[in-house]
Amino acid sequence: MSKRQPQLMDKSRMRDIFMPHFEAIREHIWFSDELGIVHGDGRVFQFVIKQKPPFVINDHRLGIVLKGEADINVNLTDWHVTAGTLVYLGPGTIIHPKRFSSDLEVFAMALFADFPMPFAPVAFPPAYNGSQRDFFLHPGEADIQTARHIMDTIWHAIHQKNYHRPTVTSLVAALMHHYDVLYRREAALMSQSRSREQTIFDRFIELVNQHCTEHRQLDYYAQRICLTQRYLGTVIRQASGVTAKEWIDRALITRIKVELLHTDKSVVDIAYDLGFASPAFFSKYFKRLTGLTPQKYREKE
Repeated sequence: MSKRQPQLMDKSRMRDIFMPHFEAIREHIWFSDELGIVHGDGRVFQFVIKQKPPFVINDHRLGIVLKGEADINVNLTDWHVTAGTLVYLGPGTIIHPKRFSSDLEVFAMALFADFPMPFAPVAFPPAYNGSQRDFFLHPGEADIQTARHIMDTIWHAIHQKNYHRPTVTSLVAALMHHYDVLYRREAALMSQSRSREQTIFDRFIELVNQHCTEHRQLDYYAQRICLTQRYLGTVIRQASGVTAKEWIDRALITRIKVELLHTDKSVVDIAYDLGFASPAFFSKYFKRLTGLTPQKYREKE
């Protein structure tokens, strides 16, 4: 059986991909043990997509789409990104690039595991503290230019002989703070524009995505949001047209599909790891919601 288990796209793998083409792309790429930067040349991503995705990353990556467009699946969500998009991808992100336009240009950096992160583990800005594995922002032109200027300065600094490492670390911190401010601003604007019911729905979905494997009953989420089960169920149905139980099932099925497609675990191990009483009950649950047994789904996909 062939599985599409994600390949780890770390610095070693990226070097293996890019080095055979180094002379053609040397003006647009820079690598060290700590930091990798791609500046403009879309051919870099064409080399990557030939490596049989999906991929998983174990580091922080930030970028700006300068030109062109791309279709990419990130953590099981499809995105169509265009010029003017700021992108963040965090550790554990599963990436499946589908299509890049021929004129794609991206300014992006990867902070590899050895990079001296400018924040203490307990002081990471909200955008990078683990609650968000990825985000895509569409700020105004001035904010895009600020991000571009910081990245240009980093690009210039690393090309200086014996460049000053703390300066680059501080510039990376400035870029991450800028993305964090834009992330929180966009989240605040979305929150202000939504009704109380929509805010409750968003909080419910956030909790479900975080806890669906441990908590499958509505009373847990009602307690977390400080509402009665009946009222929460009514709000979710009115806001989305779907029952709360269906949302919990959808989140759990998505988690199961990730385990089936992107790990080598047996169906039995997945069942117990996700808290099911027995493999038989796990298979019955999955088939009821997808029409296939877990094993048939794994083989089909």
